[in-house]
Amino acid sequence: MGWGSACGIFNTVADALIEADATNEVKEKALTKVIAALQADDWDTELDSLQSYLKDPAIVRAFATNGVVWD
Repeated sequence: MGWGSACGIFNTVADALIEADATNEVKEKALTKVIAALQADDWDTELDSLQSYLKDPAIVRAFATNGVVWD
């Protein structure tokens, strides 16, 4: 069984970066690492978070780097 509540952690970090007006480079680099760490702890609802940020190319790239894409 995976870790579904990791969405709350990811979304909080992503929202904080957006609110801080982080550059796309900062968002992508930071969130790529956050996603990898959450996946290592068996995060299995990545698509739920990705769906919330489909309009943010940097976040979409961070997910894609970790093998999560929206079809």
